Amino acid sequence: MTHQHTNDLIHETSPYLLQHAHNPIHWKAWSDDTLAEAKDKNRLIIISVGYAACHWCHVMEHESFEDIEVAQVMNDNYINIKVDREERPDIDQVYMNAVQLLTGSGGWPLNVVALPDGRPVWGGTYFKKKQWMNTLEQIADLYHSNPEKLYEYASKLEAGIKSLDIVNLNTDDVKFEKSVIDIAINNWSQNFDYDKGGTNRAPKFMMPNNLRFLLRETYQNNHVELQKYVNITLTKIAFGGIFDHVGGGFSRYSVDDRWHVPHFEKMLYDNAQLVSLYSDAYLATKNPLYKEVVYDTLDFIKRELTNTDGTFYSSLDADSINQKGDLEEGAYYVWTKKELQHLLRDDFTLFSDYYSINDYGFWEHDNYVLIRKDSEDIIIQKHNITSEDLKEKITLWKSLLLHEREKKERPRLDDKILTSWNALMIKGYMDAYRVFNEEAFLNAAIKNAQFIIHKQSKDEGGLYHNYKNGKSTINGYLEDYAATIDAFIAVYENTLDNTWLRHARNLTNYVLDHFYDDASKLFFFTSNKDAALVSRIIEYIDNVIPASNSMMAKNLFKLSHFYGNSAYEDMAKTMLHNMLPELKKYPSGFSNWMDLMLNYTNNYYEVAIVGENAKEKVCTLNKTYLPNKFIAGSLKENDLPLLKNRFSEGNTHIYVCVDKACKFPVSEVDKAINLMT
Repeated sequence: MTHQHTNDLIHETSPYLLQHAHNPIHWKAWSDDTLAEAKDKNRLIIISVGYAACHWCHVMEHESFEDIEVAQVMNDNYINIKVDREERPDIDQVYMNAVQLLTGSGGWPLNVVALPDGRPVWGGTYFKKKQWMNTLEQIADLYHSNPEKLYEYASKLEAGIKSLDIVNLNTDDVKFEKSVIDIAINNWSQNFDYDKGGTNRAPKFMMPNNLRFLLRETYQNNHVELQKYVNITLTKIAFGGIFDHVGGGFSRYSVDDRWHVPHFEKMLYDNAQLVSLYSDAYLATKNPLYKEVVYDTLDFIKRELTNTDGTFYSSLDADSINQKGDLEEGAYYVWTKKELQHLLRDDFTLFSDYYSINDYGFWEHDNYVLIRKDSEDIIIQKHNITSEDLKEKITLWKSLLLHEREKKERPRLDDKILTSWNALMIKGYMDAYRVFNEEAFLNAAIKNAQFIIHKQSKDEGGLYHNYKNGKSTINGYLEDYAATIDAFIAVYENTLDNTWLRHARNLTNYVLDHFYDDASKLFFFTSNKDAALVSRIIEYIDNVIPASNSMMAKNLFKLSHFYGNSAYEDMAKTMLHNMLPELKKYPSGFSNWMDLMLNYTNNYYEVAIVGENAKEKVCTLNKTYLPNKFIAGSLKENDLPLLKNRFSEGNTHIYVCVDKACKFPVSEVDKAINLMT
């Protein structure tokens, strides 16, 4: 049933859509009914995409979508659809591609005008009220006077959008050479900022996957210059205002080039991946700063983004209510000098040196964003204080400021649960558990993994994408499967509980049945059970989150080793081989693919540990950074190809194998490590 003159968003569960439920615009959610109505009435559609933590989305809402004049233009001429990009990444990608073709850039809010059949004809990101109204009036006039022109234009644009999804098969012989990665890194490093870390630009995004690949490459291949760059980047990010020194956790990006003033929203997916990154970085360097970052971030996740049932919320907004009662960006996180002097009293001088309550840490309007400049050693010498005393003071300061901050109005929470992002957080917890052996980390991961199995899985084997108010909705996307399979493999490698490996394999087979594209040998983003959009997208470029295809290729690679499955192995190879022509041109968009490629260019070790002490040995083995290995293990007789017939009562043996050829078994972990280094 369709309502003619109301805002329908009040019936939705997405916090972002609910934020718009009281606009004077007759918003509808994306649905078959809404699209059918546009066709029946032969009306143009406005598709407006954003998300709850998006600052400019709120600005445009306030300026335009809450305005009666704007509402009149939109309601009189258009069917208006509001989309939460996190709930519907498939819709977001199709229209984002259109806007990038039209304007050369994209972002959110994303605003598109489409024909009644959903094909886009015009679009952009943020618009001021006047410009927005004028354009909408012009397009509506053109649609009445000369609709053929818009239809002709839509066909050209549609062809352009579809061409973006064509991945050409690479017909050269399959060979993966280390020199390709070296050339890619050489090209890429022209943009590195060796002084402040990250890339040579502002704003600065952390891109955890890029750094994780570079960390692996530099330590696995002893690339000393690059090791310095990776560690400067990780240190500067951890020192920066982009890291919340009071409550832990990271914001999305910094608006300047020194990681100081963030866009203050905190996203689950960034924090999940940064926990994984800093855990491995600690393993490779034993730098205590990296360990603190992991523990502080997981404290934040537990305190602010975890539901009582163990599920993880999506994000916290950048904006919160300030003392004047207005929504202001960063209001929750910033401090004035006066506040800090009052709170810290005699400690203020030391505190202000440590966290730069000076020109370096100043932001605007009397506000400071905490940022570190000097190492603890420098502070200790300068203030003639012991390391223990300084650590005690920092702990005290943090709890004091956190307590004070919690008196303020909190930023708005997006409390929907997304399967893909929850799976990234399981992986984060598992990586932290692997490195720090903290039981609480394992428990948090298992609790959430159980949630995915019991609540987000369908009887026919598929997954749901979204969960809110006890209800699972929206058919899963490739990202949900890719991230969940990866997470479940990590749970298996650390617990040796076969159930998780079986779940991972079953989900993989489901993906092969419902997402595989024979033409490109890659996977579509949407299932063949979903309604068709303008184009069926193939997501293969790594971004802030790795591409669902690169994650899937890695999953197939690992599962091929666990199960001795040559079909999986061939698929992973073909997928990676298809990316080779792109890789050198745009390395930062293919870092997860290059990470997979290192499995082929260097030795990749299969480690099988069998016997009653297998778990302890896995634990010990994990204390060394060996990114080019995976672990299969069992406490008793097991049928997995790597473990079969390898159990012997009273002994625990470690087998190190390369390319299906195994070295003689050893029982000491350090001997096994010697076989891999």
